[in-house]
Amino acid sequence: MDYLERVEIRRHESFAAFDAWRRENGARLVLATTKASCPYTDFAFALSDIILFGRESAGAPGPVHASADARILVPMRAGLRSLNVALAAAMIAGEALRQTGSLPVVIAALPEGATA
Repeated sequence: MDYLERVEIRRHESFAAFDAWRRENGARLVLATTKASCPYTDFAFALSDIILFGRESAGAPGPVHASADARILVPMRAGLRSLNVALAAAMIAGEALRQTGSLPVVIAALPEGATA
C-alpha cells in the first residue's frame, strides 16, 4: 500500500503494554461499542484520542471495556443489527477528523468559465 510510509505503526506485546503506553502519553482510549450510551456525534474528540473497535462478531473483551476512558456508539433503529465494523469505523473516523480539524482541504477545480 502506497500510503504506509505516511503512517507510524506501533506494535505492543499485549493489551496491558498498549494501555500503559497510551496512558503514559496522555491518550484517551475511546471504545466504539454497541454497549455505549453516547452517540459518536455527541462525543468531543481530541487529536490524541485512540479509537478502538472490537471484533465484529464479539465486540471488545472485558479488559478493554474496563480500560476505556469513553464509550461511543453509532445509533441504530431498534431491532436492527449493528453496522459492520468497517462502516462504523469510517463514520466515526470521519467525525473525529472533522471535529479536530484534521480533514484534508480539497479544492475542486471549477469547470471553465464557472464562478464560485
